[in-house]
Amino acid sequence: MTDWDDVRYFLAAARGGSVRAAAKRLGVNHATVLRRIAQLEERLGTQMFDRLPSGYRLTAAGEEVLEFAGQMEASSLQLETRVFGRDQSVRGLLRVTLPPPLAAHLLMPDLADFVRLHPGIEMEILSSGVLANLTNREADVAIRVVYDRETLPPNLYGLKGPALYGGFYMSGAQLAEWRAGGTDPRWIGISGQGVPDWTRAGELRTTGTPFWTTDFAGQIAAVRQGIGITAIPCFVGDTDPLLERVPDTDLQLYGPVWLLTQGETRKTKRVRLFTEFLSRRLEAYAPLLAGQLISPD
Repeated sequence: MTDWDDVRYFLAAARGGSVRAAAKRLGVNHATVLRRIAQLEERLGTQMFDRLPSGYRLTAAGEEVLEFAGQMEASSLQLETRVFGRDQSVRGLLRVTLPPPLAAHLLMPDLADFVRLHPGIEMEILSSGVLANLTNREADVAIRVVYDRETLPPNLYGLKGPALYGGFYMSGAQLAEWRAGGTDPRWIGISGQGVPDWTRAGELRTTGTPFWTTDFAGQIAAVRQGIGITAIPCFVGDTDPLLERVPDTDLQLYGPVWLLTQGETRKTKRVRLFTEFLSRRLEAYAPLLAGQLISPD
């Protein structure tokens, strides 16, 4: 009988086009991927890849195996979610994916309260800008800011939370310096994003070359150091004693905060407990998320 675990390695290599991509996706080393693929080829008595300098290319036999391997994967995922959905205990692993700013600057105290209430639940927080695939069980609950619900897969079940707004911020010290006749600040952004049009017009405008960071933590550190102006969620900017909103700028709607689950997963007791708990906490944060805790200048 074909070992499904070997098939997983074959699928990862087929989809990624290389052993390196498969190893990265599965969180293992290259040797493990090579060994698993070799085991599967030996068991099936056929070569499934042509090893080329540019990567792995499926042979004709590999193309046939790929079709059935996809069916095995779908069946395995369906089995897992159905069994998981019937698990009504308040013990076991709960994986939650959410953007880093929500984890580090807002919800960590609430996550701490939840694990104190339910010490038998082992939590894994996937704090990343990369979207986890709930259908493939990469996470059990996703906390996402979604501007348009129609862009989400239809198989996801969602609890809609309060709207999240962002604003434009600079350090209080730099704002005071500018008001005293100092130079205009730079724009601080995440690499790959553009510079908003308004920053090059109006009374307080950005000048010079932009300053880019690769992550949110670096962005916050840069604006605190007085490098320039940046766009961040209001729940971060309004609660930071070193920052001030840029005068005469409007808030920007990012979208509602959604608690998302998938299929049978949402029926488990620990998932239901968590989503109901966090939904209440998010509602309490509605004014903070909307930028209503301070008056605009």
